Amino acid sequence: MSLPLVSRFQYEAIFNEAAIGILVTDSSSNVILTNNFADRLFGYETNELKGKNIDILIPNHLRSRHHGHQAKYAEHPQDRPMGVGLDLKAKRKDESLFPVEISLSHFKENDQMFYIAFISDVTLKRKVEMELILKNQEINQLNETLEEEVKARTQALQNTLEKLEANTQELENALQKEKELGDLKTRFVSMASHEFRTPLTSILSSATLLEKYQKAEEQEKREQHIRRIKASVNHLTMILEEFLSVGKLESGHVEIHASTIELESLFLEIKADLIPYKKVNQKIILDFNASETWVSDESVLRKILLNALSNALKFSNEHVDLIVKEENNILKITIRDRGIGISDDDKKHLFERFFRGSNATVIPGTGLGLHLIDRYLELIKGQLKLESTLNQGTILTIEIPRLNHDE
Repeated sequence: MSLPLVSRFQYEAIFNEAAIGILVTDSSSNVILTNNFADRLFGYETNELKGKNIDILIPNHLRSRHHGHQAKYAEHPQDRPMGVGLDLKAKRKDESLFPVEISLSHFKENDQMFYIAFISDVTLKRKVEMELILKNQEINQLNETLEEEVKARTQALQNTLEKLEANTQELENALQKEKELGDLKTRFVSMASHEFRTPLTSILSSATLLEKYQKAEEQEKREQHIRRIKASVNHLTMILEEFLSVGKLESGHVEIHASTIELESLFLEIKADLIPYKKVNQKIILDFNASETWVSDESVLRKILLNALSNALKFSNEHVDLIVKEENNILKITIRDRGIGISDDDKKHLFERFFRGSNATVIPGTGLGLHLIDRYLELIKGQLKLESTLNQGTILTIEIPRLNHDE
């Protein structure tokens, strides 16, 4: 049934002036109809494509594949886009290729199948898409660069903060050490001025009085003052020895020389050395139950025992127990006094240089005894334990391992 004349003109106008390429082929893939847009799209003159096979519009390397797709479509024709997801190319008359999007349709007339292809040149679209892809890549690359820059700057800031914290901590430590040094100097000056002044005053006064006692019957008084002078000199010698010991220990100039020691003889000698430091009726009671010999540094061991025992005598008016025994190849020395004891608040400072307990300020001393004992024990790998109760006394336990002769 033919269409009315007006409708036919309208149809031809729509077909010829459509802004998309339209090709109609028969079942043999021969072009039977094209619109003006399709002719221009492929670079042909009007009606130049009629009668030509559709293969002339397909790139040479894709023709065999196209024949396969074409046969499948002929078996099950349906209206749909062609090559979804593929980068389709078409060929112009001048053999140049350009990207296209194609939609397929079909119709049947007089038992013959005809196929319609709607073709769009997507060169601009592909260019925009590619530019968009490149732009996205640039953005992603920029984001990655920015992320790396942020990470780097964050890490740099973190490092700076860590250095600042470390410097701050070092400054705090330095200030704390400066404060401790200042306190140490203050304690030293206070202690030294007192400890040196007292025996020097005693020596001066005794020497002055000695000049007055020249008669034979005054010999006892002269001997009394001579004993005072000797005791004061011994006291000064002990103070100087302690100062020298601290200096050597702090500078690392004390070396260990292990040798075989006659233990019981050593303890008896130390008891004798401490006679000038004992008060009236004060004794050191020795309970010796250990090996006859021991391998250690005799000089260091002697200094440890002299400091420990002189402290016990100084802070007590009663006898001092000195218990020596051997346990598991360890020489265990226990020194027990029944003196003024140590308060809990003072115990945490006992091993500091020049520290003196709050209840010991009126008793002569340098505040170096326990500090020296602790440092000397480190050198011979010994250990120190202290138990004390205020106004009841102190128990000092010293554990000394046996050294090798080559140490």
